[in-house]
Amino acid sequence: MHHHAMVGRHGGGGHRGGPGHGGRHGHHHHGDPADDAGDEQGWVRGRKFGAEDLQLMLLGILENKPSHGYELIKALGAMSSGFYTPSPGMIYPALTYLEEIGYATVELEGSKKRYHVADAGRAYLDQNRDRLALLFGKLKHVARRMEWMRRAWTGQPMEAGPEGQDTVTGWVPELVQARQALKQALFRRDDADPAEQRRIAAILMRAVQEIDGKA
Repeated sequence: MHHHAMVGRHGGGGHRGGPGHGGRHGHHHHGDPADDAGDEQGWVRGRKFGAEDLQLMLLGILENKPSHGYELIKALGAMSSGFYTPSPGMIYPALTYLEEIGYATVELEGSKKRYHVADAGRAYLDQNRDRLALLFGKLKHVARRMEWMRRAWTGQPMEAGPEGQDTVTGWVPELVQARQALKQALFRRDDADPAEQRRIAAILMRAVQEIDGKA
């Protein structure tokens, strides 16, 4: 069964990686990473994941806890602190699709359906662990980033832990400032010629390898 070929029969998600819209808001206190604040509006509308990504995340949750559809909505909302809350119109078609292709099974409890991961669904999860970890990481990151920006906009002071890290997000100021500086540097070179673009790409790939411990 080739899952990729069948994705899209149901409206299990919105635009894959589609850009959010909106300008910069508020004041950038504390090295606030708000350069792409408008991007979060897509998360609020639940449109930051495509159908296949949403289905994979649902399987990831079901693997740990068989759930009703509304429980899955709550689980995704809790993971992102409320910033990614897909609607029932996104969740239930995705669950129906997972059932149809044999990745999930259904247990009837009166008029309600509790979904479980089937063996084929576990096999699919095993093939996509890295991708699932990245998706869940995005959910948790956007929750931390929006909390950081909320406090920056309202002027609420950041509380530092013993190593200087923000007690809510766990981020140290140096990391936030470095991310912001990188974004600004890329914006300044956005109209670079092809040779310069390749030079920048090589620098970024070396940084990726070093961050991942592969350098």
